[in-house]
Amino acid sequence: MSATRIIRIFPDNPHQRAVDLAIEVLRADGVISYPTDTIYGLGASIKSKSALERIYTIKKITGTKLLSFICMDIKQVAEYAHLSNANYKILRRCLPGPFTFILPATTNAPKKLFQKRRTVGVRIPDSKLCYKLTETLGIPIISTSVPAGPYEVLNDPYEIDARMGHQLDLILDGGILVSEPSTIVDLTKDTPEIIRAGRGEAALVF
Repeated sequence: MSATRIIRIFPDNPHQRAVDLAIEVLRADGVISYPTDTIYGLGASIKSKSALERIYTIKKITGTKLLSFICMDIKQVAEYAHLSNANYKILRRCLPGPFTFILPATTNAPKKLFQKRRTVGVRIPDSKLCYKLTETLGIPIISTSVPAGPYEVLNDPYEIDARMGHQLDLILDGGILVSEPSTIVDLTKDTPEIIRAGRGEAALVF
């Protein structure tokens, strides 16, 4: 039986006490699972190397894989990614929403976490919970899918707890989601490129 704490939360109207508990965990180098506007994600502070290493272990991936993070707004995105005028307009059209954008990294991207990468993956979910988490923490939060089978998405917090609760510090239970991943768009080239089609409408990008 998992000893992970599960807290019920309403993503469209999150109670501040639940948000504060999640922030306490994140500031203590913890790893949480939380609902976004697309799927349940694994989350950690982008300043916590130990938490990121735990996520790599949970997902059974190496540090060479790019993990995205959620931001509070476009102004915060601009702290970690270079935004051309064209890309800024694309983000204004599409965000907040179910998109992940790959952008050139600024020098503010934590070197220990992103290993001197030249790119970062950023999200601004259409979720009051995600906004409150990043607003209260004051910095972005890692956002990567909860690992499952190659054709499976875990959309039930109690199934997440059953499979990997022993590896997590907190699960925010936003109910069972109708899950579809974000649309991934590469904005590092002259023309936007759709890397993965998901919930976000590609037509908004162009």
